[in-house]
Amino acid sequence: MKRIIISVFGLIIISSMSIFAQDAIVSGNESVRSYLIGPGDKLIGKVMGEEDFNFEVVIDNDGKFELPFVDKMITAQCRTEREVKDEVKEHYSKYLRNPLVSLQVAERRKPAPVTVSGAVRTPQQVELRREAKLIELLSFSGDTTEDAGGIVRVFRTQVPLCSDNTTRRNWDLESDSGRNVPFRMYRLSNIKAGENDSNPIIYPGDVIVVEKASPIYLTGEVLQQTGVYIKEGGLSLTQAIAMVGGVRPRAKVKDIKIYRLKGDSPRDRDIISVNLEAIKKGEQEDMMLQPYDIIEVDKSKKSIGEIALELVTGAGRTGLSAVTNGLGTRILY
Repeated sequence: MKRIIISVFGLIIISSMSIFAQDAIVSGNESVRSYLIGPGDKLIGKVMGEEDFNFEVVIDNDGKFELPFVDKMITAQCRTEREVKDEVKEHYSKYLRNPLVSLQVAERRKPAPVTVSGAVRTPQQVELRREAKLIELLSFSGDTTEDAGGIVRVFRTQVPLCSDNTTRRNWDLESDSGRNVPFRMYRLSNIKAGENDSNPIIYPGDVIVVEKASPIYLTGEVLQQTGVYIKEGGLSLTQAIAMVGGVRPRAKVKDIKIYRLKGDSPRDRDIISVNLEAIKKGEQEDMMLQPYDIIEVDKSKKSIGEIALELVTGAGRTGLSAVTNGLGTRILY
């Protein structure tokens, strides 16, 4: 598990919230009785024929509430309606004979939404009302886009409400007591393959970021001067050139220049010379590209023989006229 400073990450989330749509994943077989009560929920309890024992409470931040005529606080967090009702009945049995108690969650708390952002077709916030896994959230957001890279990060902004003590301790350690946001990285190919280890349960408050692939740029004597993305698995020089349609006839394939970022500087670059012809002949290993590489394919110089041939065939007539224009004329008798 890695960590990132929450203040910095918070700015990223806040700046992107305005473009997100909000939706919900709801189970058609959702059962009220299986719902686990938490802080902010409103409970209404009634005792048949005993109005003085009726109550209407909101669960506090500690997951507890106060019951009329009962000295101690009642714990409701991570318990079902039936479990809480049974405890209420147990307490009231000290005052009433066979009390008929009813209890229900009148208003549910609104859980923190899950944020799905990055290279997905529909960046959005999703309100979870049932258990959902990562692959389902990606599908619910329209799947990934063409410029998606190979990495998906899941940030856990808060400890899951009803997690066990071990999970809570681990989250507290990894988040440095809430000052950082712990996250895990998953390979997109493993997620789409349905591997269990790459398909975790997503909890309210989680932030899913599908990272975009890093670009590289091709210029010079290539058929299309454009940028292409390095997807999962990497991208070689020959693959990148093939993606833009190849090189032009006069391309200087024996000395292709790759301008690569040096260290953390956005301006300083190393220059790497690559012999594409040698690579194609198997005499040299293909060059694996790195994010933000600039590949420059120069035009090769004409040989003396090519220039002479162009002059004979008239191909060099236009260039020759530029040389002869303006010269004086002499007559040889």
